[in-house]
Parts: sequence; structure tokens; C-alpha cells
Amino acid sequence: MTRHPDYSRRQAMVLASSGLLLSACGVKGDKVSGALRVGSTATGAPFSFLDIETNSLVGAMIDIAHAVAADAGLSIAVETTAFSALVPSLTAKKIDLVAAGILRTAEREKVVAFSAPVYAYGGAVMVRKDDGRAPQNLAGLKGATVGAQVGTRFVAQLGEAGVTQVKTYDNLADALRDLQGGRLDAVYGDAPLMAYRLRTTPDLPLRLVASFTPPSKEDVCLLVRKEDTALLRKLNASIGRIKSTEIAAIIAKWGLS
Repeated sequence: MTRHPDYSRRQAMVLASSGLLLSACGVKGDKVSGALRVGSTATGAPFSFLDIETNSLVGAMIDIAHAVAADAGLSIAVETTAFSALVPSLTAKKIDLVAAGILRTAEREKVVAFSAPVYAYGGAVMVRKDDGRAPQNLAGLKGATVGAQVGTRFVAQLGEAGVTQVKTYDNLADALRDLQGGRLDAVYGDAPLMAYRLRTTPDLPLRLVASFTPPSKEDVCLLVRKEDTALLRKLNASIGRIKSTEIAAIIAKWGLS
């Protein structure tokens, strides 16, 4: 797996050690506590994934979480959490914050609180290179066997478009493996994740469908519990201060701009 350097060694050390250099106290809801537990997934490159050299999570949302926490004077500790368990872990108070490529939707807003947006994107369709299909929208996938990641907005969008042959996977990598092996006709999922996979493994016999337009684009945010209003205000204030500077630089660094 390709390992991306941070802006510089000095800046990487500052970000990684922010939890030690800043105040030992953070804001947890309306109370003062220790380091905030940040949940993220190890299978969502370039937003979050495991660096096998350091055995730690890296990626755009990890960098953003560190940058926002540093600006807010918060201490954080990042923990690996399965994508489908991110929201349940947050509401069960196993973690205090979610920093991952998880889209803001009306259904999720009923359960958790979303910060101000840090990014936005929609879905993309991937097929094998020797497959000539070129759907312009999801309706063009009717009759095809389509893979999608469980717990994502994309499963619901396929159903709404009348695509009935949908196979769900715990992660996008497994879906793409089945696509490559001929067990799927297409995969519908996060556009940045699939584009990143092609950039970092250009020998894959897969391609993104250029003619496809997703039904919508949703915001990527940090997630907190609904009752953690003080934390949400603090995060939003920091996002507002650094979105056009530090966050923009992180987005560009990971090839998302």
C-alpha cells in the first residue's frame, strides 16, 4: 500500500503529538474529560486506512481530525472501527467522535449530529475494462448484479433506482475483488475511494464509468452525539477557521480536490 508523507516531518510530528502538547483536558459534550476517542475505519482510503509500516490509521479524515483538534485545543486518540459500526459505537459511547468518509444523510441526522462540512462527494460506478457498459445513471444498472458496501448511502440509492440484484460487502475492497473475478457486473460506491484505488493500483483490470452521473452529492463531516453540543460548537468554530487553509491543503494532499 502506498504510504503518503505528511506536509513535512515537522508538521507530522506536531499533528501526531497534539494530544500530548495541548491541554490534557478536552471537551466531551458539556463536560471536561480526557482525550476524545475518535473512531475511523481502516478500509476507506484515502479518507482513512491502515499504514502497515506504522500500524496506525492515516488518511484525509485522520489528518483533518488532528488539524481540527489542534485548532480547538482538544486531545484525541484514534481507534479503528468497522464502517458499519461507526454510528452505533458513537451512540453507545464507545467512541466520542467519528472521522471517516461517511456521508451526511437525513436518516443519520436523526441519530447523530454532524459538524460543518469538510468535503462533499457522490457515488461512482466501476466495471471491468473489457465490459463496454456505460450507464448514465443508476437506472442503467437494472438487470446487472451490483456490489455495494453495507451501511452506506449507496445501497439505498440502488434500491431507490430499481436495481434489485444488489450484493452487499463489509468493505469496498472485497466488492472490487469480486468484480475483478467476474462475480459482479459492477460496483457502486464512494467515488474518491474507487478513484484512489485506481491511482494506487493502475494495473487493475477495472475502470470508472465516465458517462455516469450520481443522483446526489452529500457532505462529509465529523460526527458527534446529539447531546454533545459544546463539543459540536467547538469543532464547528475550528472548521470555520481552518477550512480554507489547513483543511484545503489536506484535501489537495490526498488528491481529493
